[in-house]
Amino acid sequence: MKFLVTRLVALIVVGLSFSLSTLRAQDPNLANQYFSDGEFEKAAALYGELLDKDERNEYYLARYMDCLFSLEQYDLGEKTLKKQLKRSADNTNLYVLYGQLYERQNKDNEAQAQYRKAIDKLSPDFAAVNRLANNFVARSKFDLAIETYERGVQLMKNPGLFAFNLGELYRRKGDSAKMVEYYLNALTDNSDKLATIQTLLARYLAPNEFSELQSQLYTRIQENESPELVTLLAWSFVQRRDFKSALRQYKALDARLGENGQRVFELAKDAAEAKDYDTAIAAYDYIATKGNLNPFFFEAKREAMDSRRKKLTEGLVQTPEELRTLEAEYEGFITQFGKSKNTADIILQLAELEAYHLNNLPKAISLMEELKNTPGLDRLVQARVKINLADCYLMSGDIWESTLLYSQVDKDFKEEIIGQEARFKNARLSYFNGDFQWAQAQFDVLKASTSKLIANDALDLSVFIMDNLNLDTTSAAISLYSGAELLVFQNRFDEAFLKLDTLRRQFPEHSLQDDILYLEAQIYEKKHDYPKATAVYQEVADKYKDEIRADNALYALAQLYEYKMIDLEKAKGLYEKIFTDYSGSVFAVEARKRFRILRGDKMQ
Repeated sequence: MKFLVTRLVALIVVGLSFSLSTLRAQDPNLANQYFSDGEFEKAAALYGELLDKDERNEYYLARYMDCLFSLEQYDLGEKTLKKQLKRSADNTNLYVLYGQLYERQNKDNEAQAQYRKAIDKLSPDFAAVNRLANNFVARSKFDLAIETYERGVQLMKNPGLFAFNLGELYRRKGDSAKMVEYYLNALTDNSDKLATIQTLLARYLAPNEFSELQSQLYTRIQENESPELVTLLAWSFVQRRDFKSALRQYKALDARLGENGQRVFELAKDAAEAKDYDTAIAAYDYIATKGNLNPFFFEAKREAMDSRRKKLTEGLVQTPEELRTLEAEYEGFITQFGKSKNTADIILQLAELEAYHLNNLPKAISLMEELKNTPGLDRLVQARVKINLADCYLMSGDIWESTLLYSQVDKDFKEEIIGQEARFKNARLSYFNGDFQWAQAQFDVLKASTSKLIANDALDLSVFIMDNLNLDTTSAAISLYSGAELLVFQNRFDEAFLKLDTLRRQFPEHSLQDDILYLEAQIYEKKHDYPKATAVYQEVADKYKDEIRADNALYALAQLYEYKMIDLEKAKGLYEKIFTDYSGSVFAVEARKRFRILRGDKMQ
């Protein structure tokens, strides 16, 4: 019996010991819960016990001090810190906590003294410097974090060691000049940071602050013409759309490093996209001088001629002599390198020049018919040839051949954008021909196209047909209008004007009046009579501001002012009017984008 009692007591003791140990194991979680709930007295009691058992645990100490601060038990907090400092006088974290203790009591001088003690106690150890700096950053004390890193640089005698960290801190302080200085120090110390620094500068430098970056770069390059610094300088010019200056830097770097021209090629593409065709042409021509063994040679030659074509055809004035000179350059290239799948893009560009600018449709058709049957031609290139060829047949009046080619591409590329483009053009051909109901059915399907351009155009024509067929008992008016549109597509402008005059006379009260003016403006634009085009677009916007062509006219007008008349302030105002007064317009998103670019906003 005595044995059983003894055994029972032992089991109870073991059970109690197990329960207590389990409870102790739960103390940190319970303390954290009390802290999260704002029950600081209970949390302080538990953290105090935990700290007594593990005096070196900085997490328990920090939480315990936070509780005491919240309870305003500053005397107990100071007693705790003094005890800790006796044991570990070089622990910089303790001085930061001491500084906080004084700061809570509005003793700013005493607090600063403790923070400086923390910095003075630093050892030449990378992790220790980072730990203290991060401690200050966590408390938004950026100046003290900067002092910490600067002290670390002195102790470790390595100027670039904490340069990136310092750049980040000056960024958070909003000091752009110092941010740039230390980012450049970091780049000098570690060239692998170039991409990271470019990303940060693009994100945080305001457009008017790039001059500061360039000024600092010029100073450094005079002492050290490192590829990374030169690359960053060229990149900074690109950010400011100064492609000419960027090209100068990239060409020098390409020659110095014996590169294959890739940097210059990428710049040329950016310049061409921004319509700086002179710089694009100069860049592509530079690559072409490297010879036809260069991997970018053929593409550079093709893009150079394409940029010359766009510069000429998109410009305010083009003379027959200039067009013939460009034609000769294309033909010279084709003579030198032959007609093959490798020169297909060049032949397509020449055909476009012949069809749309030299008015030589037979030559354009001949070039593309031959190209269509070229052995080994990529299927997408062949589809593009067929669509362009169909356009030319339509311009020449061969409706049957045109619809046949559109249908072939539609059938072969049903689920692809190029197939949707062919389907749209085939539906538009039916619209030109007066088969409005079939055309509208196709446009309704194409409104769901993955191509935003095709979807918008399909929506526009679908709504146009629906509005004008539903209002009329006859399709005579819309037939005259669609016939005029076909004439415009065929560059038969005088005939188009006559047909529009007939429409205006026969149906003077018809709702197509804004559409008639809008199409006339498009004719003037195609004839490069930009002053007349702007006047008529403005008339549409002013007289028919509640009709469906108003936003179209405003957008076309804004594009003319931006790219042809070069009146950027006028263009900016028109873009703003579109997304404020016509927020539901299909042009609203693009108008807002163009407005922000012209205003100088950063675009990601």
